[in-house]
Amino acid sequence: MILSVMALVPLFLGFSSASGDHKPMGKQALEQNILGSGIDPEKYKPACPDYLHYSVVPHRPLSSGPLSLPYQRPSPHCRTFFSPLVETVIENITAQMKDKDLARLFENAFPNTLDTTVRWHDDGVSKRSKGQWAGAQSFIVTGDINAEWLRDSTNQLAQYQALAPKDKKLENLILGAINTQVEFVIESPYCNAFQPPPPSNVPPDSNGQEDMVHPAYEPWKVFECKYELDSLAHFLALGNQFHNNTGSKAFLTPRWYTAIETMLEVLSEQAKPTFNSSTGRYNKNEYTFMRRTTVGTETLSLAGVGNPLNGGTGLVRSAFRPSDDATILGFFIPANAMMSVELMRTSQVIKSTGKKDDLANKLLTWAMDMEKGIWSHGVINHKTYGDVFAFEVDGYGSSIIMDDANLPSLLALPLMGFVDANNDVYQNTRRMILDKAGNPYYLTGRDFAGIGGPHIGLKNAWPMSRLVQAMTSSDDQEIKDALQAVVNSSKLGLVHESINVERIADYSRSWFAWANSMFAQTILNVAARKPHLLFGDDAPPYIID
Repeated sequence: MILSVMALVPLFLGFSSASGDHKPMGKQALEQNILGSGIDPEKYKPACPDYLHYSVVPHRPLSSGPLSLPYQRPSPHCRTFFSPLVETVIENITAQMKDKDLARLFENAFPNTLDTTVRWHDDGVSKRSKGQWAGAQSFIVTGDINAEWLRDSTNQLAQYQALAPKDKKLENLILGAINTQVEFVIESPYCNAFQPPPPSNVPPDSNGQEDMVHPAYEPWKVFECKYELDSLAHFLALGNQFHNNTGSKAFLTPRWYTAIETMLEVLSEQAKPTFNSSTGRYNKNEYTFMRRTTVGTETLSLAGVGNPLNGGTGLVRSAFRPSDDATILGFFIPANAMMSVELMRTSQVIKSTGKKDDLANKLLTWAMDMEKGIWSHGVINHKTYGDVFAFEVDGYGSSIIMDDANLPSLLALPLMGFVDANNDVYQNTRRMILDKAGNPYYLTGRDFAGIGGPHIGLKNAWPMSRLVQAMTSSDDQEIKDALQAVVNSSKLGLVHESINVERIADYSRSWFAWANSMFAQTILNVAARKPHLLFGDDAPPYIID
């Protein structure tokens, strides 16, 4: 079976972790059902275990490799979606893999989103075809939290996009995910995480926080309302990946166009400077966020606005990073890069319809202005590494030099399609952020090493960063080392959010579907680019096409 590298490389597209202090899903929300398999879920639902508990206990059979990794997929009767094509890919890949521990981790990780996180799916066949919640709908939770992050869900589904043309139920699931994100963006475009859709009849959860946010939102519709520019970029990415793989334009509904116009309003509002360029007077920002907390990264300074930003940069503010941590300087470069790329791709999709050229040109103009702004304001000269991309800037000349594991990140810029991996500025940046002397959040210890971030703390690196390192490398040894580090840290047969670099047994989140999807995407990426690393010498590429 052949799998397109181009469909898999931008898979990453996405990113955040949900905060570790959020309330886990309740028992009712965790009831599992399987879609697309022909199994009647009602017969088995009462017997299906809570996967939050299931994921922390090793299950047999164990892998035959030295790590003896457990088999962590739920019973077929308890899985939340079924795709025969996904099962075929698992069989084909794992049968060829020489490292049986790596094979077991792929076997668990590749289907994890379908197995455990499709909280609700309606194929749309018996529903009205126009208006709110019309057509197929899919609610994809992040894992151990009963909420959907725009970023996480896009990345969770990315490894299935190339399979959608040959699996109509899978195609319908992804189409439903686009339609559901459309409603979320229209409802609350500044928000990052959402409650179950009203038609699902799945009860909402509270995040347990005391937030004061403007614009106001309905807590039973929105789980958290941190404005992250990359959330909107991920909304675009989900549709762009779907169109690139299937050629379908079924998602280009009137509601989707409304979501695009809503998104453009946010970009316009968040491109404004803090002070009027003509009068020097303060411009009140449309978005403010204040949380009652003792954790500085969980709220915005200056009465919920954040630090001042200059005008005329072409960049767009992001109040929070994809880690759900507050930005220090609001022009967050990785999110601007991703948004620039996805706006350009969306413009091309709209142009291909032969309609709405004005809208397509507007998106293209935004994309070009943001790209120009990154090269003008987001590249600085470092005394050690030369010209590098900054993590955040303010347009006044200040910059933050670091990288975070969550995506979009500086390390992932080639995966987004913003630069070629051989670009000199990117290579300088890569050397810097994979060096403790250049990146304060590059963490090393006795058991693990990788990029972390302030979200979990100064001892925990994220396996996700090692996966991105592998996908952006052409060096065989670097790729092998990165994969080995991740599999060594996955003793429970699943990829964790973060790992204590001094003690692998100390981790955060046993059930974090995005990280599992990233691992699957990395294996597919390596299988296409460097199959000998997985399958042995002279092995042909494994590409789904």
